[in-house]
Amino acid sequence: MVKNYSKLYQHGTLATLVPGLFEGTFPIGKLLKNGDTGIGTATGLGGEMVVLEGTPYLVKSDGKIATLPDETMVPFATVHFDDKNAEKIKVNDLNEADLGEKIFHKNALENVFFAVKITGNFSHVKTRAVAAQKRPYPTLAEVADKQAIFEEDNSQGTVIGYFSPELFQGMASAGFHLHYLNDNKTMGGHLLDFTVSEGSLAIQPFASVEQHFPLEDQEFMQHNFELSKMDSEIRHSES
Repeated sequence: MVKNYSKLYQHGTLATLVPGLFEGTFPIGKLLKNGDTGIGTATGLGGEMVVLEGTPYLVKSDGKIATLPDETMVPFATVHFDDKNAEKIKVNDLNEADLGEKIFHKNALENVFFAVKITGNFSHVKTRAVAAQKRPYPTLAEVADKQAIFEEDNSQGTVIGYFSPELFQGMASAGFHLHYLNDNKTMGGHLLDFTVSEGSLAIQPFASVEQHFPLEDQEFMQHNFELSKMDSEIRHSES
């Protein structure tokens, strides 16, 4: 397989999740043919997915972390092929609030998609994971208000995720959308806050994005999305 390091692949859209369209519409096995690194969720919004080195992990609301089989269905996920040769920047005492300044100070990347990968020692990490939902599904905002919170000090692990331009709010979450998984595979989730005491930061910009839609899913195809509410509900659920 020839790996295209400058392409981002995404199944579904974040806007699909806003009204509660949580049913999985694409199998993990097919998703991983398009990337070995990324983030997402599983059917029923059953946790926070982290894909590292081709292995998909799911952080559940009870704190347990499962490895997902190929047949697992996902409603929304984003992956890419990790470029091991991407330039790495040494970082010390970097927190989430300063991440954007650290990146954009030297790179004009505000209008493109790029991957963020931070590996190293974290003095503190705070994550969340939502519980698996059953039909009739609630909205994304309702689920986000009932999330489980996890915190870990002196953690070794990996932050992985993406920056999406404001122009593409709805397709993804504008700004940074990051997940975390520690090296022991015992703690992780959607990243709420972090401080990396010592580590490396890699940025991988993408020249193209392949957006895959669930054409066979009638619930998605026939849904009337309320765009006027989408932006505020996405920002609420991602904070």
